[in-house]
Amino acid sequence: MTGHNPTSANRRDASGSARTALVTGGSRGIGRAISVELASMGLSVAVNYNSNHEAAEETVAACLDAGAAHAVAIQGNIGEPDACSALVDAAFEGLGEIDILVNNAGRAPRVREDILKATRESFEEVLAVNLTGPYFLTQELARRWLESDNPRSRSVVFISSLSAETASLNRGEYCVSKAGLAMATKLWAVRLAEAGIPVVEIRPGITETDMTAGVKEKYDALIAEGLVPQKRWGQPVDIARLVGSVARGDFAYSTGAVVDCDGGFHISRL
Repeated sequence: MTGHNPTSANRRDASGSARTALVTGGSRGIGRAISVELASMGLSVAVNYNSNHEAAEETVAACLDAGAAHAVAIQGNIGEPDACSALVDAAFEGLGEIDILVNNAGRAPRVREDILKATRESFEEVLAVNLTGPYFLTQELARRWLESDNPRSRSVVFISSLSAETASLNRGEYCVSKAGLAMATKLWAVRLAEAGIPVVEIRPGITETDMTAGVKEKYDALIAEGLVPQKRWGQPVDIARLVGSVARGDFAYSTGAVVDCDGGFHISRL
């Protein structure tokens, strides 16, 4: 997607086999951009999706066109209790290995409600997908990695949000879920450090995707007024390039790092 040529170091692990990635929520938006970016580096990619099979197959085709050694679509709702184990099983079956886990899948509340009105059902639904699922998917994969004698270059990425630290009263469940991901990154970074597996949080800002389509006019105006110092929407490829950097090993000694990808939104200003 970014036009760089894959190198043998990117395509192959130290063991000589092709490197692989599992991207959750990979059928559209940020997940698709990440999948294609990794494919352009020559990685094999497992594209996880929940319901849109056609979109997932489009991502698979885009990955193959970009240079992936192999790509496969895998259905699974990580918000469901038994989904994580099944997803990892399917990814191993499809690719043979998983070297990079990108916890990207996420959802917004079905209805934006003030926190005085928001329901427990909405809270639990959002946290199941945005926090509980990624947490236990990482656990499932980490256990297999730590039990393996196969020396490979591995890493974990959590895609969170500026909402990890920015309060939005009409989507409190989303903010809480992303704040939880920030701590999950720290926890897994410490737990996997002794195995040499870096864990990185990438924190997107206001990004142009299906999820933000309904508030585009609102944020067009706010961005024009200076809400974002760089005065533009984030694009999925902005996040994808950072994931590619983690996959290349650029964060090998930066486990637990938080990388803002928000055009400067996080900077406190007078």
